[in-house]
Amino acid sequence: MVREGDSTIETRRNVPVHLGERGYHITIGAQLIASGDAADQIAAIAKGARAAIVTHPNLRALYGETLAATLRLRGCDPIFCEVEEGETFKHLATVERLYQQFVEAQLDRRCLIIALGGGVIGDTAGFAAATYLRGLRLIQIPTTLLAQVDASIGGKTGVNLPQGKNLVGAFYQPSLVLVDISTLKTLPLRELRAGLAEVIKYGIIYDLAFFEETYQALPQLLNYEVEALTKAVARSCEIKAEVVAQDETEQGLRAILNFGHTLGHALEAATDYQRYLHGEAVSIGMVAAALVGEEMGITPHETTHRIIAALQQAGLPTQFPTEVPLPEVLEIMHRDKKVVAGKTRFILARAIGKVEIVPDVPDAVVLRALERHRAGSFSS
Repeated sequence: MVREGDSTIETRRNVPVHLGERGYHITIGAQLIASGDAADQIAAIAKGARAAIVTHPNLRALYGETLAATLRLRGCDPIFCEVEEGETFKHLATVERLYQQFVEAQLDRRCLIIALGGGVIGDTAGFAAATYLRGLRLIQIPTTLLAQVDASIGGKTGVNLPQGKNLVGAFYQPSLVLVDISTLKTLPLRELRAGLAEVIKYGIIYDLAFFEETYQALPQLLNYEVEALTKAVARSCEIKAEVVAQDETEQGLRAILNFGHTLGHALEAATDYQRYLHGEAVSIGMVAAALVGEEMGITPHETTHRIIAALQQAGLPTQFPTEVPLPEVLEIMHRDKKVVAGKTRFILARAIGKVEIVPDVPDAVVLRALERHRAGSFSS
């Protein structure tokens, strides 16, 4: 947990996302909500308009009421819209319930939507904000590590269909992202580990030095140390911001952020979003992608070994489950939104810090890699 006294450490960071008129800043630091800093920044954007805080009942008690009280002091009268957290609630029915709450609250086009929660709340509330009254301003306050380094940044919003993950959505940039590191103090260790999968991913796809720094800092990160978490979150946000600024709607470069996600998403769907947290599925998916890369002659075995070592050191799963039928995984993979003209696109690693987009990976190659992965014949 966050140690007593850590809140006084000056660790505030500011990361710009350069998207012209749609650009915004990510503020990263401890005690943003408790200090009133979050309310100051929101009020400056709201300019007296009402705000709807979309959150989970537990998060409302932990952080939402404090945020609402500080907003009221600044002339911004918030309401709460409560939703359930978890992938099983990330669907259109939840969005419709939000629309109904927005109507009952008589929100107009001047109003703000504040997403306070993990990635599911951020994606769902973001999609509701993007589509209600053809778009309300959105502020993301992510409370999980995974959401802080990934889901809240870059403007991807959406929900799942039974056939696959995030098949309905919109690119819709927030006006502001507020990353309060102190919210991680109530995050279960399993959730923290799941977020570290995305942190490790950024090193693999973009920055060898960051990969090595993260590996060395894992004991501090797993001990919830504020300075280590702030540094890891800030660099992760910088990497994503740099990629998004070059390719906002994923026409090319932004696809590298999907390393490990093609098979990770398929695994989540094949297990009905019940068995794995998103980061856990991505962890397994990154190992699978490394093995696909080996089969394609792109990824050296030493790179695969280093990826596995880092994920295991973080306490993440790396083994593909033997009971999940591989034909089902391939079928789900073919329905993924990243498939182009029926061809499966993979992000494959040439080395730590260097990946490439491979637009057409044959099913036979994927199947060989998954058979190796499932058999465990990849670690030596």
